[in-house]
Amino acid sequence: MNLSIIIVSWNTRELLRSCLATLQAEIDRPTNMLAGTTEVFLVDNASKDDSAQMVSENFPWVKLIANSDNLGFAAANNQAIKQSSGRLILLLNPDTEVQPSSIKVLVDFLENHPKAGVVAPQLLNTDRSIQRSCRAFPTFNGMLFELMGLSKIFPDQPKFREYKMLDWNHDDEREVDQPEGACLMVKREVIDQVGTLDEGFWMLFEEVDWCYRVKAHGWQIWFTPTAQVVHHYGQSIKQVKAKMILSSHRGLYRFWKKHYRKGRWYLDVPAYAGLMSLAYLRIASFHLRGGKQIAPKSS
Repeated sequence: MNLSIIIVSWNTRELLRSCLATLQAEIDRPTNMLAGTTEVFLVDNASKDDSAQMVSENFPWVKLIANSDNLGFAAANNQAIKQSSGRLILLLNPDTEVQPSSIKVLVDFLENHPKAGVVAPQLLNTDRSIQRSCRAFPTFNGMLFELMGLSKIFPDQPKFREYKMLDWNHDDEREVDQPEGACLMVKREVIDQVGTLDEGFWMLFEEVDWCYRVKAHGWQIWFTPTAQVVHHYGQSIKQVKAKMILSSHRGLYRFWKKHYRKGRWYLDVPAYAGLMSLAYLRIASFHLRGGKQIAPKSS
């Protein structure tokens, strides 16, 4: 098998239906040469909207893994990665719609770039505007500036814009640190070297950690706008917004402790306390606004 596509879903039945429909069209497109060499896994994390039944009835070619509990994003992806057989692995969110020939473009990119271990497409918002989907790795200073909102307070200061790469419009091909996990294609040999996703991250920052490990092993990570995927951002996350904010801040703390702490154990308590205090402030702000605001991406 050349390509294994893995989708993890949670209560996104209709978005998932659209995602699989566009995926089926891409696999069946004769010029893509994906039919017969591609397998698709759907890992359902105990959805209550009959997502698993919909997939079973309408997309019988999908390999369905129906969990009785929500295992989180990292663990669910790992379930399918361990069962997959493709030389290339594509992690795809259920709130996406792949655009014509985009999967083939990503496949060709990794096959033609020996040093590239991961490649991501240009993500588009629902209105087809460009979605800024890449970040620099979250350094201590970069995240301090971001959590304090300095990029919004001082929008013209370059050092406050670095983390979210705000001076780049995501319209040209380049090597990057960490693309968003909504659509990531990875070589199997990379996973064999760096391991699967860290299941200590329940949801959010798991792909940041993965990309960090990929680069630490000497592989390149690329972004290419020649492949495009529509991403209806935040449709799963908004269902449990407060929990996702907490998960984001805990994920950032885990990432910092894992990669940046360097023995400074005495910073654990103040770092965790500070991040969680900011998390609860964000949750309070979200509820004061009537629960309508979707927070910016945290990774």
